[in-house]
Amino acid sequence: MAPPTYTDYEPKDALARAAQGTLVVGTAGALLSAVQNSLAKQNLGGMGFITRTGGTIGIFAAMGGTYMFTKTATANLREKDDFINPALGGFLAGAIMGSRLRTLSAVLGYGSSLALAMGVFDYTGGSLKTIWKDVGLDEVSRKEMIRATRQRPVEELVSQIVETPMVHGPGYEERRKERLKEKYGIVVHG
Repeated sequence: MAPPTYTDYEPKDALARAAQGTLVVGTAGALLSAVQNSLAKQNLGGMGFITRTGGTIGIFAAMGGTYMFTKTATANLREKDDFINPALGGFLAGAIMGSRLRTLSAVLGYGSSLALAMGVFDYTGGSLKTIWKDVGLDEVSRKEMIRATRQRPVEELVSQIVETPMVHGPGYEERRKERLKEKYGIVVHG
């Protein structure tokens, strides 16, 4: 797959995006902290998600803000919006996550893992749905194509349907006459 081509770049506000990333990912961190608090064996109380497991909120907020700031600032400096920007942001955000373990190998490992994940995700289109869609087709054409390739002929469906008093397949009358003749000895004409 060839990398996409890029057009003229328009600078974006790095601080506003960093604040937005901090709020969004910090909220996700608060939810995760609340889940950690609720799964604890001892009763930590209602504020335990801030006092006991609140570090998760801070780490997540720092990761979100750092990722968005780095991604936007590098895009502004390079004047390109390509896959390298999310990779750099992912490296610094992953390094923050690895800093909880207080070893250089964790910082580099988490940083490079998140950099690889974010870079590949952006390089392949930035969406989990993109691999299933053909860029040249609109939604109606795509659904018609799926319907045409997966739809079975009516004759095939009818031949596989179990006959009921309401549903009859091809040749039903002949089979019915034969069955009546075998079971009851009645010959049906017409």
